Amino acid sequence: MDNEMVDLVMDDARERMAKAIEHVRIEFANVRTGRASSALVENLLVDYYGAETPLKQLANFSVPEPRLLVVSPFDKGAMAMIEKAITNADLGLNPSNDGVVIRLAFPALTEERRKSFVKIVRTKAEEGKVALRGVRRHARQELENLEKDQGLSQDDLEHLEKVLDKMTQDEVAVVDGLLSHKEQELLEV
Repeated sequence: MDNEMVDLVMDDARERMAKAIEHVRIEFANVRTGRASSALVENLLVDYYGAETPLKQLANFSVPEPRLLVVSPFDKGAMAMIEKAITNADLGLNPSNDGVVIRLAFPALTEERRKSFVKIVRTKAEEGKVALRGVRRHARQELENLEKDQGLSQDDLEHLEKVLDKMTQDEVAVVDGLLSHKEQELLEV
């Protein structure tokens, strides 16, 4: 049996699980808490002279106060385009443009809004867990194919499936930890 193939399958599974965790982190960052954060707007696409450009390539961000985000465009001519992109993103933020910077005041979250954000975050966490289980299922199928085609022994297959299950459980625990932290952040008044 060629161990190189097994290593490829396991490394691919590890890599894909890491990407799923990173995706969950990004999704969580896009869910607003009561504090100002550039993560909410930095990936917004701005129609910059006909090209869809992420806002983080067009401006710097600063947080002078906990509920205020200041967007400082590199090109003052892009102010209107940036302001329009933020308004169209429907984030519940009203940009205020003084000709030099754009200020985004984050309103305090109501209890009802916080609970709806918690539901959204739980849904995103569950989607992340489903993605992890999908990676495990795919890797299992690959290993079973190796058993049929390459002569992987039944004992090796069972051992690798246990390793895969442990890897999945560990990554699911990471998602649960991220979820717990984000819920605390959201419910903090």
